[in-house]
Amino acid sequence: MRLEGKVAVITGGASGIGRATALRFLDEGARVVVGDVNEPAGADTVERAGRAGHAGRLRFLRVDVAEEAEVEAMVARAVRDFGRVDCVFNNAGIGGAFGSVMKTAVEDWDYTFAVLVRGAFLGIKHGARAMVAAGTQGSIISTASVAGFTGGDAPVAYSSAKAAVINMTRAAAVELARHRIRVNCLCPGAIGTPLLRRGVPEEDPLPVLERLQPWPEAGRGEDVAGAALFLASDDARFVTGAALVVDGGLLAAGPRLSARLRERPAGASPAEESVGLDRGTTGLGPLIRSRD
Repeated sequence: MRLEGKVAVITGGASGIGRATALRFLDEGARVVVGDVNEPAGADTVERAGRAGHAGRLRFLRVDVAEEAEVEAMVARAVRDFGRVDCVFNNAGIGGAFGSVMKTAVEDWDYTFAVLVRGAFLGIKHGARAMVAAGTQGSIISTASVAGFTGGDAPVAYSSAKAAVINMTRAAAVELARHRIRVNCLCPGAIGTPLLRRGVPEEDPLPVLERLQPWPEAGRGEDVAGAALFLASDDARFVTGAALVVDGGLLAAGPRLSARLRERPAGASPAEESVGLDRGTTGLGPLIRSRD
């Protein structure tokens, strides 16, 4: 599934799934533009790419995916520097608004949807426009989640946003098929990335993740990167409108992820129930609005 000659744009590529995918795409011969708001982490991704022998084939831009002008400029940069866009991977994400839906601030809800849903919409919009203009038979991928299929496996705002990404993927796939542009999304489960580590109450979250799912090993960013590689490659030429689950059997087993992450050993006191906003790996800490 080589990507020789292809150009990919990846948001949220400074860490976690996005970084793993950027490095995997580079290994497979692609040229990559990474967009992320976390500039120090982006610089580290560039350094890692250079150590792997990919200097000159990776560009990093500070990009807020909720801002249309910045997303448009990121796609234009890929065309200007590398001549084309073959794949857009809308991967930027945050934990978003958490806590009781009855106490969630509307501005936290809106921020969650701005990053997770508007960000994916803008990547689809401007990625597709660049592909159509160039006559490119491209691939657009977005990161959704198994939380988009069920209730109770993530906060309400996050689950709702990821469900929107899944259906937006299907709707866009129908429209863009006539241009031979494939639109799919990935639905990870519990993956051991910096974003998830922020919400796991143990120093090493991997043993916790391994108890959540049937598969005996915790998922890693590289596992999702492999699925993204398939969807970006010509091997997936007949795959569009799909929500590809990458979760070690978590969804098949009936996740109850939020409840399991809250479990404590016998005799342990329950954690405080907080309400606020998890701004993920943006470099900004969580905003705690209240604790019960």
